[in-house]
Parts: sequence; structure tokens; C-alpha cells
Amino acid sequence: MLEFFKKRWFLTALFAFIAAGLTLGISLPGLASSTSGNIGPWSKLLTPIVLFLMSITLDGQRMWAAIRAPGPVLWATTVNFLVIPLLALPLLRIQLHPDYVAGLMIAASVPCTMAAASVWTRKANGNDAVSMLTTIATNGLCFIVTPIWLSYGIGKSVEIDTLEMMLKLLKSAFIPIVIGQLGRLITPLRLWADKQKTPLGVVAQSCILLIVLWAAFQQGAKLADSNMNRQLVGATLLAGLCVVTLHLVGMAIAYYGGRALNFRREDVVALTFAGSQKTLPIGIYVATELLRDVPFAVYAMLMYHAMQLVVDTILLDTIKQWRDADHSPETALPSASSD
Repeated sequence: MLEFFKKRWFLTALFAFIAAGLTLGISLPGLASSTSGNIGPWSKLLTPIVLFLMSITLDGQRMWAAIRAPGPVLWATTVNFLVIPLLALPLLRIQLHPDYVAGLMIAASVPCTMAAASVWTRKANGNDAVSMLTTIATNGLCFIVTPIWLSYGIGKSVEIDTLEMMLKLLKSAFIPIVIGQLGRLITPLRLWADKQKTPLGVVAQSCILLIVLWAAFQQGAKLADSNMNRQLVGATLLAGLCVVTLHLVGMAIAYYGGRALNFRREDVVALTFAGSQKTLPIGIYVATELLRDVPFAVYAMLMYHAMQLVVDTILLDTIKQWRDADHSPETALPSASSD
């Protein structure tokens, strides 16, 4: 049991922090409103801090091989930034609560995770150069792509200042990532970051948990004020089903597309994870800071991130077995239920 929690500490803590934040917010709605002015501005700094910490530990030199053969990265980026948002559009029409319309579009249009995709890729013996470059590409472009998708998908129902959103994401997402990569050009800093990669990763993940706790606390207070009813519970369950569907279909399209394009197995593993995973810090930032008029939208982002970790953990051994199998073109990915 201890070994399980050691390996899955972030996933376990993520669910615990969501539950704790919601419980506190529902129980103490007055505390949430009274502390918002003091804690809120500081919480905004956590997103760029996380992105900087994850960026400075990404080894850019290892990505040159992926740049020389960019096909897998381009396919993963296409699935992440084009296919999944397109898949989300028809699902917006069946949502039972307007906030989940926005939330689902946010979850679909934010970039790839900063760390999880590469971590899962390494565990499955994939090419983490592909996942890392996909991370850099999607996060670097998110200040352009995400606002455009949100404007197209929900612009008629939610007031969106696309240019303002681009500028805020430029400052909060793109610049910290660039600074982190530029910092690696300084040899002592790069060597220190590589040596401290695990502790820095833990710090970044801890910051993510604080972001989640604060967001859940704020949204819990809003739930208390909204007099949660069966309709909202049903809407939440439907949105949860939709985010799981988006992730699974995104994984399948990335995987089978990579096979059809004859990419190497280690590259297919990487693009399967990187093409379907979505980052939490930027998603929460967009939902809570840039689209404040849709308070429950953040739940869709929280559900997407949590469920992608659960799903990918379940499928990890299966994907690893396929990666390590003989390189026969007839070999198909075994089902998740196989031994």
C-alpha cells in the first residue's frame, strides 16, 4: 500500500485536494470571499512559477532528434490542438449546464501537460524527446490557439476578449516557458536544474496542488451559494463522461494515426500520451481568471486532468507491452483488459 501511494502520490493528493477544497468552500463560504482579495493575487503567480520550473528542467538538446524528424511531433500537436477541440464541439450541445459548455471547451483547447506526458512516455519506454517537443510546441502556441478556439466554440454565449486573453496567456504561459529554456543556456544553471530535476518537479507539482486547492475552495463556496440540485449533479456527471470520452478518443486517434503514418513504436507511444493529455495550470488559469463569469467551468478542467491520469495509469502497462513487442506491422495494441 505504501509503495502504491509513493508511486501515485500526486494522483492521490489531487483527488484529496479537490475534495478538501470543495468541502471547505461549501462549509465556509464566507471565508472564501473574505480571503479572495488577499490570497487571489498570490495564487495567480503559481501558474507562471510552475511553467518556469517545468521548462527549466526540460532538456532542449535532447529534442534536436525530434526536430530533425518532426512528423510525430506535428501529429501529436495536430491531435492536441485541432482534433480534440473539434471533437469537443458537438459535445458542447448536449451539456446540461452552461458553465460546462465553457469548461469542456477550455479542457479541449489548452495545451499538453508540462510533465505528465513525458513521465508516462518514459515509463512506457517511449521517445520522450517527442513528448517534450510537443509540450514546448503546444504550450508555446497556447496564447494564440486557445483563445481562438474559445472564441469560436463559446464566443456567442460567453463574452471573450480574444486579444486580452492572448496577452495574458503570453505573460503567464509563454514568457515563463521561454525564460526557463533560456535559463538552460547558462551552463551552471542548466547543470543545477538537471541535478535538482526531481525536487524541482515535486515543487512544481506541489504548486499545482495549491492551485487546485484554491480553485476548489473558491468553487465550493459558489456551490454553497447556488443551492446545488440534482440538475447540477447530473450535469457534472455528463461533463465527466464527456472529458473521459475526449481523452480516450484523442488517445486512439493519436495512436492509430501514428501507426498509419508508420512512425516508430517509441514515437507512437510518445505521441499517444502527448497528443491527448491536457495541462492543468493553464486550464485553471483560463477558467478562474480569464472567464470568471462561468464559475463552474473549472470543474471540467479538473475532471479532465484527474481522469487522464487515471486512464493513462490503467493503460500504461498495455502500451508498454505493445512497445516492447516484436516490430511486426500486424501487431495491434492489445485491449486494456488483457493480461
